[in-house]
Amino acid sequence: MLAKILSAITGIWLTPAPYALGLDKIAAINAHIIGLVIASFAIISFSPCTSVVLKFNLPLGVWLLLAPWILSYEDNSAIINDMITGFFVILFS
Repeated sequence: MLAKILSAITGIWLTPAPYALGLDKIAAINAHIIGLVIASFAIISFSPCTSVVLKFNLPLGVWLLLAPWILSYEDNSAIINDMITGFFVILFS
């Protein structure tokens, strides 16, 4: 259950992260969308009958690791944020 809670917190972090870190527009849009999806999957997985939904966050974590280069982020803080967050999403999934 701890992994589900931490995964939800990680997804929720991505939503205000662009404002807290001053990320560029592309990184901000990516963080908003992916963060809400990660948090949604984590919250849905709280129920024992839907716990497998947490595994859906695994490709989203991989996307966070690849997004800085695919979307050509210009800001180092956006790259670092996505790398750390992506690592933890994969870890908690």
